[in-house]
Amino acid sequence: MTKWKIGVIGGSGLYELDALDRVEEVRVDTPWGAPSDALLSGQIGTVDFVFLPRHGRGHWLTPSAVPYRANIDALKRVGCTDVLSISACGSLRADFAPTDFVLVDQFIDRTFAREKSFFGPGLVGHVSMADPVCARLSGLAGEAAQHCGVTVHARGTYLAMEGPQFSSRAESHLYRQWGCDVIGMTNMPEAKLAREAELPYATLAMVTDFDCWRDDEAAVEVTNVLEVMARNTLAARATLVALAGKLARLERTPSPGGIETCLDHALITAPSARDPALLAKLDAVAGRVL
Repeated sequence: MTKWKIGVIGGSGLYELDALDRVEEVRVDTPWGAPSDALLSGQIGTVDFVFLPRHGRGHWLTPSAVPYRANIDALKRVGCTDVLSISACGSLRADFAPTDFVLVDQFIDRTFAREKSFFGPGLVGHVSMADPVCARLSGLAGEAAQHCGVTVHARGTYLAMEGPQFSSRAESHLYRQWGCDVIGMTNMPEAKLAREAELPYATLAMVTDFDCWRDDEAAVEVTNVLEVMARNTLAARATLVALAGKLARLERTPSPGGIETCLDHALITAPSARDPALLAKLDAVAGRVL
């Protein structure tokens, strides 16, 4: 029987996971460089978790400087079966209020300064991102958050911007016209890389503020965000404890949609034309099909 082993990528405000028992600090070298920080491996109840602070402890990495490929590779390399992103975000909707959680189910990627794929010249691969999150993991996380008294929105489109600056008012209004619900700086290319690594991925987005589209609201300031973030962080920790309780009662089976086998038909470079150096770097991410 496959056991759950949940990789948790903690965003702004969530730099440690004090609910972990039997904690071991694991430093992982990857072909893509060092991850954001040491991995913290342990258990909540009987379920295995691996925690990684996306921005590093102390929040020293900007959204553009996060080593996304190394982070996903490291979580795959230590045996994670699923990845849950817990991320701060701004709201583009009046009914998505600060301290609410949003189960993101779609993304629009507006980042431009980041490496977005493990594949490249020497091994070309194309995975589908039509449904970019794992509905099962997302649903379980949402149920756990509701159990903790959090207001949870079951769907949402996340606009990923490059940052580190917040939006202009014109941009904020444009993203609302596109039908986006929340805005953040870190879930892309993270979600794309998780899919290439055949890791079911879900985002629990924690609303910290209304983006600057509201005329009756002051523009976003870091001080305001930090106040709400502290409350969100407490709710996120409680949610992970509740999630562990749910997972302990569930056998882990393959995810809906076959995410764990999505590379079966994604690689199109002929074996004779593949770059041995790139193949070696993909040992953890794509070793199953190489």
